[in-house]
Amino acid sequence: MAQQRLGIIMNGVTGRMGMNQHLIRSIVAIRAQGGVALKNGDRVMPDPILVGRNAEKVQQLAKTHGIARWTTDLDAALKDKKDTLFFDAATTQLRAGLLKKAMKAGKDIYCEKPVADNLKDALDLVRVAKKAGIKHGVVQDKLFLPGLLKLKMLIDSGFFGRILSVRGEFGYWVFEGDWQPAQRPSWNYRKKDGGGIILDMLCHWRYVLDNLFGEVESVSCLGATHIPKRWDEDGKPYTNDVDDAAYATFQLKGGAIAHINSSWCTRVRRDDLVTFHVDGTLGSAVAGLQKCWSQARVNTPRPVWNPDVPQTIQFFDTWSEVPGLGNYDNGFKTEWEMFIRHLHEDAPFHWTLLEGAKGVQLVEAGLKSWKERRWIDVPALKV
Repeated sequence: MAQQRLGIIMNGVTGRMGMNQHLIRSIVAIRAQGGVALKNGDRVMPDPILVGRNAEKVQQLAKTHGIARWTTDLDAALKDKKDTLFFDAATTQLRAGLLKKAMKAGKDIYCEKPVADNLKDALDLVRVAKKAGIKHGVVQDKLFLPGLLKLKMLIDSGFFGRILSVRGEFGYWVFEGDWQPAQRPSWNYRKKDGGGIILDMLCHWRYVLDNLFGEVESVSCLGATHIPKRWDEDGKPYTNDVDDAAYATFQLKGGAIAHINSSWCTRVRRDDLVTFHVDGTLGSAVAGLQKCWSQARVNTPRPVWNPDVPQTIQFFDTWSEVPGLGNYDNGFKTEWEMFIRHLHEDAPFHWTLLEGAKGVQLVEAGLKSWKERRWIDVPALKV
């Protein structure tokens, strides 16, 4: 058994998502477990170099997690031929340019989504990757959540029969920043900084719908700016000039209808911060981040509409929790391991820059639908 080194240039890991999910819970965790096992018995050990603009912050982050290398000079890092993978979790608006620069330097690519803030740039990334002959992947983390893995198990088993509809509820109340500090950074609410919930979340819903229920064929989307005034990290008021909620309906290949509400202006009274309710001819299920509940046709209660008497059926009690298949690892870490195996032994990896571009395509279609107040078709992408 040999150990293979994977040099990773990690950009944007001083931010919340890059630091927590990608650095600490993925790369640091993989290093702690002794790397990623390959079929031939070898193990791949990630050797990251952390890149950030704030030298003090990135140095402290590296020190805290036992990482020897860090820099504020991205161009110099890209020139090092011993580091073959470039990862980016920084701002959406800069991502396309950074990915192109890295690919032209011969680096393989793994990145957060959205891969770009417009479809033209997203498709151009696919072309550049093909010309450069590099391997590439995009984070599609929700596919690896325990709740959705259990839901996929039900789908693959034929539990639902013919799937009729999917209803998704995502979101929570993000404090405005005056009475309590906001739980999301202020750039999320500024158009010039790449903010907006449609850009943020429709990329997620594209890969969830495409991979689980059927490819998205058309969309009708209504955005809203419910909270126009917020307070930033310094306690200063600013104008929210983007959508902080979106109400979208999707027609899927195969005939199913999906509707997903996304909102940073809703108070949660459901099982989790995101839930997907799936109805089929033979059964239904509700999945959250971790858990999933099902109800088969033969176990479905028989309610009768009578608004004049109290409801006698305890509906939540009529559902059964779907058991898991062993222990589920962190979803981001799981996908990192899959991509590392793709790099080192050419294991299958479906979630490429083209899949990332599909997410941006749906964002543009959603924004166009909102602007023009009509259904927008989502055709197959041609590169």
